[in-house]
Amino acid sequence: MADGADDVFDLLGLTEYEETALTELLRLGRTTAPNLAEATGVPKARIYGVLDALSDRGFVKVIPGRPKQYQPKPPEELLDRAVENRRQEYEQFETRIEELREPFLDEYEPQYRRASEDISPTAELFHVVDVGEPSERETRRVYERADEEVVVISKSFEYFGAVRPAFETARDRGVDVSILLLHPDHLSPENRATQREIVDEITETFPDVEVRYSTERLPWRGTIADPSMDYDSGRAILLVQEDDVPNHMRQAAITENASFVAGLKRYFELVWEYESQPQRHDGE
Repeated sequence: MADGADDVFDLLGLTEYEETALTELLRLGRTTAPNLAEATGVPKARIYGVLDALSDRGFVKVIPGRPKQYQPKPPEELLDRAVENRRQEYEQFETRIEELREPFLDEYEPQYRRASEDISPTAELFHVVDVGEPSERETRRVYERADEEVVVISKSFEYFGAVRPAFETARDRGVDVSILLLHPDHLSPENRATQREIVDEITETFPDVEVRYSTERLPWRGTIADPSMDYDSGRAILLVQEDDVPNHMRQAAITENASFVAGLKRYFELVWEYESQPQRHDGE
């Protein structure tokens, strides 16, 4: 047998009886439950439950008849089915976590913060998450927790679709949103088209959201909520511009350090005031 072939069974999460039955079925091709029990030594009282479990996972096909027969799926299909089963399990797990996220955070975040304040005299500066769905999820949370103001610094706001529901909900609550984008002259034709499409959508749907274009390249991008020059509130997510690093290898930083958030907002204000242009319209 090829090296590592049996290791696959360890990954399938089978019981000893299930692994024994499936291995023998792959050798036999097709047989009845009593014959399989005889060939494997699996007790006859257990063999039907074992085969039902393998069938439920999509590893074995049940062929009606008197008696029923059982046939394993082709090896390639077994592997594909194992991957699909694990993917479905993860999606169910992720869905359940998201359902419980809000009550869990409501219960334990205040406790954690109180305990942390007792232990540490300083707040953590930031923590990091991967760019992609994790960073988009954290960006949505920035909007969801905002009370007064959100400012956005982005190249083309290409992830707008991923955060739009949270964006809309924040606007419905009366949260002011300002967006600073990289000037189209600094973008590739593809990114320029994406930026224009997003800006047109925002302008049409949210006409009171102001958009400006930075005339200089932006060293970082991010979303900032409720900054305070008194250094007593604020939350932000940001990532630095790293053109040579693929997205799947990049990370975004999340911070609730009020002083740091205030500094980010101050940077935004300076660029907005002195190094940006108003939104352009057709014909301009």
